Amino acid sequence: MGDVRARRDGDVDERGLSRFRSVPTIVVPYRGDAKRRLPAEIRAAAAVAMLGDVVEAALEVGTVVVVTDDPAVVPPGAEARRDPGGGLGAAVAAALAPVTEHTLVVNADLPAATPAAICALAAAGLALVEAADGTTNALSLPDPTLFEPLYGPGSAARFRAHAPFATVDVPQLVSDVDTVADLERLAPVLGPRTRALVAVHA
Repeated sequence: MGDVRARRDGDVDERGLSRFRSVPTIVVPYRGDAKRRLPAEIRAAAAVAMLGDVVEAALEVGTVVVVTDDPAVVPPGAEARRDPGGGLGAAVAAALAPVTEHTLVVNADLPAATPAAICALAAAGLALVEAADGTTNALSLPDPTLFEPLYGPGSAARFRAHAPFATVDVPQLVSDVDTVADLERLAPVLGPRTRALVAVHA
């Protein structure tokens, strides 16, 4: 895993932002009950905070669609789309169904995400970001019809077997959050909402 840079704003390449600002649709799948390895007392608040940080970064790059079973938590500026149930793959497939242009799928538990990191994913063409455990944190789909619901353990390898996905090392998107230890490790680069939550519960 690459080193996550401590700066969130200073590494934004404005040329990259202008190139992609109106190009990708960014789908962010969100379920508030997904972070079951976090303590119960912060689980819901952490999920909402991380979603807010991901959406804030993504809105600097393109149109954001949050596919969720809880539209009340969708931040301003993003479109809410109903999660049909059936898991992460079904949720992403539903969000992608009406989309024909270049689309990114960025998971909601990536609170170190920055606009520059999302632009780097978009610039990679057909690409994915693999988490340390072999799952998939983000996808770049120039043709959304290439998506198949292949999530779960070892999903990055399944996506690569399905289509010629490049694997891109974007540190801010590799670093997902499943545990309190993850929050502590990423503390210097967390988005403002997640950083505030960690400070309150420290």
